[in-house]
Amino acid sequence: MIDDPEAEALTRKFASTAGLGLDEAIILAMREAITRRGNAESPRQTVERLREMHGIAMSDTARTPLSREAFDEMWSGAEAGTGRS
Repeated sequence: MIDDPEAEALTRKFASTAGLGLDEAIILAMREAITRRGNAESPRQTVERLREMHGIAMSDTARTPLSREAFDEMWSGAEAGTGRS
């Protein structure tokens, strides 16, 4: 028994589409959702995968954060509304 009307409608639609009974549809949907979440990569993993795919290496220079002065200089025109330094 499903108490929430939206949950019931979605379950019935999924069951119909997959050719399953309601219990089977719920079990399958939950298994798939759990698998997807377990296989999801972190943002860091996504960046690493994309860098490798496109042959982009992170150099020591690229890993070094900008100094506060460099950042401030880069954005000094933004306060004036010009967007330029």
